[in-house]
Amino acid sequence: MSNTETPEQLVLQNLPLVGYAVSELLHRVPPTVSRDELASAGSLALVLAARAYDPSTGVPFARYASLRIRGALVDELRSMDWASRGARHRVRELTATTERLTAALKRRPTRDELAEALGTDVRTVDAAARDAERRVLSMDATEGMGATLVADPGAGPEEALLVGEQHRWLAAAVHSLPDRLRTVVEGIFLQDRSVAELAAELGVTQSRISQLRTEALALLKDGMNAGLDPDLVSTPARPDGVAERRRQSYFAAVAARAALATAVPTSVRMSGVPTQRSTVAAADDARTPAITRTA
Repeated sequence: MSNTETPEQLVLQNLPLVGYAVSELLHRVPPTVSRDELASAGSLALVLAARAYDPSTGVPFARYASLRIRGALVDELRSMDWASRGARHRVRELTATTERLTAALKRRPTRDELAEALGTDVRTVDAAARDAERRVLSMDATEGMGATLVADPGAGPEEALLVGEQHRWLAAAVHSLPDRLRTVVEGIFLQDRSVAELAAELGVTQSRISQLRTEALALLKDGMNAGLDPDLVSTPARPDGVAERRRQSYFAAVAARAALATAVPTSVRMSGVPTQRSTVAAADDARTPAITRTA
């Protein structure tokens, strides 16, 4: 391969690599996974690989690009997954423990026996069992198992209350994010803006946008859990560091905003995360200390 080839030429010459990688992966994933979404992620990875490729390393571009494409496809699959890594880990633990106890007891273990073996309570075992039984069904199916199993029983009062609480904390967590992180979260998830567009607006690279998205999602998760389930808040590497003090300030800002949101009518709070800042959030800005981060 010539060292004078442009990134555009590299992309055109190696475009079949995306098709090969997507076809190979589709044989090992559920039929609900979209080929178009995988192909889009793989094509973007090929373009980025062509721009970052350095011929002086001596590594053939096809090999380098293939690794980048496969990594992008795996990341895309993870983003499609309904379950978190923690949920997947609990399911694997439950399955392995069930098989081990079944072999030892010569019968299927009870919920209490599973809880004792896992060092947890029965409620956690039941939650892991429900996660293990979940399946992704096609919503387009009009007959067969998918059509008969998909149901909409509606949320009961207790579930509706819990969902409303989660929505309230999520909205507070989004609005309390530092400016850059909030711009990325609202742009990607609420305004359907592209990574390239956000990168141009913020004056950073597209890979930096991905880093900001990951950082924002982790902060959102901890910000919600700090108020809803403190046991799930991640442990900081340096509890006395500046970053942890900023994180604690963010938690306090989220809690204050969520408490203020209780004054908003239920119909408004249950509508989900707004696409623009509400009057209540704007008024709260004057009382909530801003958290700044450097890109």
